[in-house]
Amino acid sequence: MANRLEPTGIPRIPQRRIQKKPNFEVQRNVRKHIRQDRWIYLLILPGLLYFLIYKYLPMAGLLLSFQDYSPFLGFFNSPWVGLKHFETMFHDPEALRVILNTLEISFYQILFAFPLPIILALMINEVRSTLYKRTIQSLVYLPHFLSWVVVVGVFVLFLKEDGLFNNLLGSLFGIRPVSFLTDPGWFKPLIVFQVIWKEAGWGTIIILAALAGVNPQLYEAAVIDGANRWQQIRYITLPAIRNTIIILLILRLGSVMDTGFEQIFLMLNPFNMETGNVLDTFVYFKGIEQGDVSFATAVGLFKGVIGLVLVVIANRMAKKFGEGGIY
Repeated sequence: MANRLEPTGIPRIPQRRIQKKPNFEVQRNVRKHIRQDRWIYLLILPGLLYFLIYKYLPMAGLLLSFQDYSPFLGFFNSPWVGLKHFETMFHDPEALRVILNTLEISFYQILFAFPLPIILALMINEVRSTLYKRTIQSLVYLPHFLSWVVVVGVFVLFLKEDGLFNNLLGSLFGIRPVSFLTDPGWFKPLIVFQVIWKEAGWGTIIILAALAGVNPQLYEAAVIDGANRWQQIRYITLPAIRNTIIILLILRLGSVMDTGFEQIFLMLNPFNMETGNVLDTFVYFKGIEQGDVSFATAVGLFKGVIGLVLVVIANRMAKKFGEGGIY
């Protein structure tokens, strides 16, 4: 019989074997798809080359953190020292102080600078006049396009002891000039304020895009139910963009050890070096000025590993609480 009966009386359905395509056929299909979509792959090529040349190929230099690199001996002939530079980093008081400075500045930026684009986007979203709304968006975007050299230069002109701000404090309130640029206690607040002023408007772009995807019928139903504007924001707007906010927070945690080299370097001076020196500038001073390339590479590798671990942990926690995460 073609279909023999099983002990249960149910005829057994013959199973078809799934034949795998030969490798040459798979390769031919791949070449066919590449040829059909060649212009799309050509558009992707510059981005791929950028990441390959500037992101992946330089990772080979991380091997220097396990060597006592000497430019006279070269990359392949420099002696291997294992974890020596990492041990030095964790026993060096200056390196530990720099790590604490970096974490403190990043904590302040997450606490104060991260929520402000969300709040600003919610405020802009409530504006009903299209012309007024676009004007505000253009004005808050503008500081992002200024370089840190310009931003720090403006702050120095305003905040130096004989600058405009101290002159106003003296003429209006009789306050003596404040050393904003040389007092170590003012360094971290100034850094956070500069980041807010420069990047808060630019950070609203993603939030406004997420707000544009919220179904307007939800607001109409809420109005019929008697919800005011605050209740609509609380129960409709914020839950709708919650996943976007979590993704941005996860990405921000990935750069928690990266406070920005250019801004910090321009704001540093001999008076605030102890509280203002962070990992980015520490790597520069050690690797470029003092020539200790291997130790600087070890510090950079440590910074990248910490960022990766924080991203993985934050992503798992987000998925644990029912959010999408970044992967």
